[in-house]
Amino acid sequence: MTVRLRFEGREIEARAGASLLQAWLDAGLPLVENVGCMGQGVCGACHVLVRRDGLAGPDEVVRTALACETVVEDGMEVFFVDHASARRPHHYDLRALDDSWTAFDRVPEIFPEAAHCRHCGGCDRACPKGIEVERMVGLASVGRPVEAAALFDECVMCNLCVAACPERIDPSYLGLLVRRLVGSTTLRPADLIARLREIGAGQQRVDVDAEISDEEPRAASVDVARGEGA
Repeated sequence: MTVRLRFEGREIEARAGASLLQAWLDAGLPLVENVGCMGQGVCGACHVLVRRDGLAGPDEVVRTALACETVVEDGMEVFFVDHASARRPHHYDLRALDDSWTAFDRVPEIFPEAAHCRHCGGCDRACPKGIEVERMVGLASVGRPVEAAALFDECVMCNLCVAACPERIDPSYLGLLVRRLVGSTTLRPADLIARLREIGAGQQRVDVDAEISDEEPRAASVDVARGEGA
């Protein structure tokens, strides 16, 4: 069984179940860029715009996708998208950010644009992996890079969010920074660092005159033989 689609303005007949990238290659067309990872969806190089035929409602809008993991459909119209580079260099040296007590404070200095996010949702719509890009930007800009980094675990650096951002935030590069920071500062507990930063900023008040409970703390019982605690 075969399906017909238009790819870069060319009429292509492809076998059902093939990816867009396989359909392009099977048609004997040259592939000199947007090569991709040939089916794994992990490098972000083969980003495309896709319009599906015969769908009503909001799905008629052109969508972004990765050609290596998107299956061909009859009547599809597909165009490769050029790579979007960062709008400006973001200079930092992880070796100089080795103090995990203060490293997270540098994120707003390196990406001051993140605070200007207008919450338009364009980055979320552009992401072919379904990442909450806008939420990641917000978390990183308010000093919560651990949570921001967790959201960006599946980022493949296709940079479509970079092209979509009207504030020129370069979200994928911001996500890369927070992932690097968290990876390089895991020797100290991230939640403790965040709590101390909140206290320093006056967000967590410490009442030194607070009454201390008279209730005796319960001692934890430990089964030494089995290595279990209760």
